[in-house]
Amino acid sequence: MDECVVIKGKRILLIISGGIAAYKGPDLVRRLRERGASVRCVLTAGGAKFVSPLALSTVSGDKVYQELFSLIDEREIGHIELSRDADILVVAPASANILAKMVQGQADDIATTALLATDKPVVVAPAMNIRMWEHAATQVNVAALRSRGVTTLGPAEGDMACGEYGMGRMLEPVEIADALEAFFRDRERLSGRRALVTSGPTLEAIDPVRYITNRSSGKQGHAIASALAQLGTETTLVSGPTREPDPTGVRVIHVESARQMLKACEGTLPVDVAVFAAAVSDWRAAMEANGKIKKRPGETTTTLDLVENPDILATISSAGNRRPQLVVGFAAETDDVIDNAARKLETKGCDWIVANDISKAAGTFGGVANTVHLISRDGVENWPRLSKATVGERLAKRIAQRLTEAND
Repeated sequence: MDECVVIKGKRILLIISGGIAAYKGPDLVRRLRERGASVRCVLTAGGAKFVSPLALSTVSGDKVYQELFSLIDEREIGHIELSRDADILVVAPASANILAKMVQGQADDIATTALLATDKPVVVAPAMNIRMWEHAATQVNVAALRSRGVTTLGPAEGDMACGEYGMGRMLEPVEIADALEAFFRDRERLSGRRALVTSGPTLEAIDPVRYITNRSSGKQGHAIASALAQLGTETTLVSGPTREPDPTGVRVIHVESARQMLKACEGTLPVDVAVFAAAVSDWRAAMEANGKIKKRPGETTTTLDLVENPDILATISSAGNRRPQLVVGFAAETDDVIDNAARKLETKGCDWIVANDISKAAGTFGGVANTVHLISRDGVENWPRLSKATVGERLAKRIAQRLTEAND
């Protein structure tokens, strides 16, 4: 495919925030327009210290938006429509300040208002001093944005305007343009496809007060759903109780129990791919008490009868003509991770198993990183330790590759 085909005709809203790298803005606009994209610019007050609106207007062929409450701009195109009229929002450079505002949901200028109001993909190209980039607050903010489906490009390592050397330099305009080409190309690969993802724990009631559950945070499943949606799939996320925000651009069904999760999954079929990342409780109370179970005087032990929950992965894997083209399970193990996961691949009837170590030392449950092994009948791929957002992106791209190859 010609590299200009996928970006030709795309409408890009380029947000230029404060930072010395803002001077590269006109070159980025030029690179994108050379490939056939139309570019409309939003310039923050900080960004205007480094690049002029006239320069951006000249290279973009469009007016530059700077004021949130401009009577002229609101009459021509409302600040809400500014973001919705675009195919993608690109923040380059993305300063530490605007990244923090995005996480907090602030809307105190036209740039942050457009970002908060959009329902389109968002890409950020961070640029800042190495100390600011490595600061724990910035890293937490970037992780939060990625978990919500925001794509990050860079930063790169190199010389900085402040005289230091290290990570924090914005990618060059041609690199950002290339990355946006790849972004749109990946989206086209799964356009029109439907995906199902499960996430989080399940909650199995014992009585109105107590329940059985596990330590799953839902971070990994939510990241996978977000990554698949970014690649153009119509994605449904069936989630147990978590504190994770619903991913942008994803239909979310909230459930509690394993039986509710299975019913929601079956109601979503048919889909092209199903990824079962939820940590489903294997057991539930044989009978939920109507009232709180009371401790009797002198009682030091009690017995709780458990029954097995439905096996969601095995059920969907054997769904006959409603079975997804690709079924991916997860194996959360504390020992003999690969061997146990390989056995699960055979017994559940799925196509792939993503195995991960959930022992206390691994810090997977509740953490932001994961070390996984992708197991199929072709063998084992050992992935390095990655953020859960990166694992989601990498798995989504492998899924796209598999579905594309199956149709060739």
